[in-house]
Amino acid sequence: MRNFILGVIVTILLLGFCTMAYLLLGYMETNADAQPSHLEMRVAMSALDASMDKHAPRISSPIPPTDDNLIAGMKVYTMNCALCHGGLDKKPSTLQHNFYPPVPQLILHPIDDPDWHVYYAVKTGVRYTGMPAWNNALADDDIWKVTEFLTHLEKLPAPVQEFWKNSFGTPPAPTPSAVPESHHH
Repeated sequence: MRNFILGVIVTILLLGFCTMAYLLLGYMETNADAQPSHLEMRVAMSALDASMDKHAPRISSPIPPTDDNLIAGMKVYTMNCALCHGGLDKKPSTLQHNFYPPVPQLILHPIDDPDWHVYYAVKTGVRYTGMPAWNNALADDDIWKVTEFLTHLEKLPAPVQEFWKNSFGTPPAPTPSAVPESHHH
């Protein structure tokens, strides 16, 4: 039994040493325009979801999803988020693949996370992705408004859809080619 435990400890130490050597000797690519592997994406998304579940307070939005608030959230999105996450013209961002991991295109692939989760991601940012924390750049009400817009994207009231169409020339409903991605972010 003692030899088995010693073998497990040595194996763990050897794996840790090999991982550190792989990283510190420069074998891991660091270019931001690389495509993450399926395993890396799965691990990263699972870690992100677990961290959000552990750290994000499950608070309800103090901003009701009224037409005016959803339109205000749409404007906040256009001014602050669209450059990376895709515009309301339903075209992917030209920066999408210039970040590692690639930036989720939130208009083409609406997220299905609860509002507290989206709010926390916008407010605090997401480490190692290029997603900044907006808590010092946007008022809390604006963070909630963009959260409400993003979490109601697939069920916007008619006046908000009309504003979108009149302002951006495209209807807000997802196109048939814009099937939601399997991950949430």
